[in-house]
Amino acid sequence: MIDRISKHFSTKHKSSMVGIGDDAAVIMAGEQCQLVTTDMLVEGIHFDLTYSPLQHLGYKAVAVNVSDIAAMNGVPEQIIVSMGLSNRFSVEAVDVLYEGIRFACDDYNVDLVGGDTTSSRSGLILSVTAIGNVPPKALALRSTAQKNDIVCVTGDLGAAYLGLQVLEREKQEFLENPSMQPKLEKYDYLVRRQLKPGARTDIIHELRELQVVPTAMIDISDGLASDIMHICKESEVGVNIYEDKIPIDQRAYDTALEFKLDPMTCALNGGEDYELLFTIRQEDFKNLENHPDIHFIGYIYEKEKGINLITRGEKVVPIQAQGWQHFKL
Repeated sequence: MIDRISKHFSTKHKSSMVGIGDDAAVIMAGEQCQLVTTDMLVEGIHFDLTYSPLQHLGYKAVAVNVSDIAAMNGVPEQIIVSMGLSNRFSVEAVDVLYEGIRFACDDYNVDLVGGDTTSSRSGLILSVTAIGNVPPKALALRSTAQKNDIVCVTGDLGAAYLGLQVLEREKQEFLENPSMQPKLEKYDYLVRRQLKPGARTDIIHELRELQVVPTAMIDISDGLASDIMHICKESEVGVNIYEDKIPIDQRAYDTALEFKLDPMTCALNGGEDYELLFTIRQEDFKNLENHPDIHFIGYIYEKEKGINLITRGEKVVPIQAQGWQHFKL
């Protein structure tokens, strides 16, 4: 859909450096690159108010947009929040929603500078635009990965997806027995990763301090498989990702087995982790090799080698993106 839309549009101004197709648009503003991104969260598609507290939802709406600024190696500065509300939401409910937005603004040091409100006949709709900055020499795009680069990922993967499975299971039990009490203590980490994800702006500041500029970067919103394919497509390269290097938290691993799911499938295709996936030059490895939260999971190759997962048994398996896709509900 995005490709279909974008092929009919071209940029007309020199200041429009990067348009449709990356995590954020890039606009030249003086000596800085201004980054602009927007994301919409729609009730029934992106969240379920049966188990999504409004405060957490407000926080998440900001975090997922801030994450797109971080995915360009940028620092967020402002947000604009627009909202569609049905008449079942009280003023007090809106206060709670905006309390979560305020907490996120404090955590990510961004200013709420405007927005719009309207009525909605289809539930709650949130649209957040985030604005940030990055020096031109530090800008990281999806399209600039190079052969022999090392593929890196922050944090751990699959937890948010498994948190969603836990919440959906509890919802079904609640619908069958409204007097039941949810049993979430065991899954606190996974549920938190789903309901209140964190944008990895901390990594951006650390990369600056370590004087490492990624050659390409994206945040993991649709799943590792989908997002590494975005980098490969835009950069016209291939990749080998090593199964035994993909970080999975033990709590996510155990819960996947409990749900009779393959933990690696959850890590590859789950989505909504909002970790950073990026590539670095070989010579920058020494600056990051001891970082406790950056994992080195593969290498970039020429396009002809394809996009592959190297299994623990050293089999080469072409990566198939099975993460979140709109319009395939």
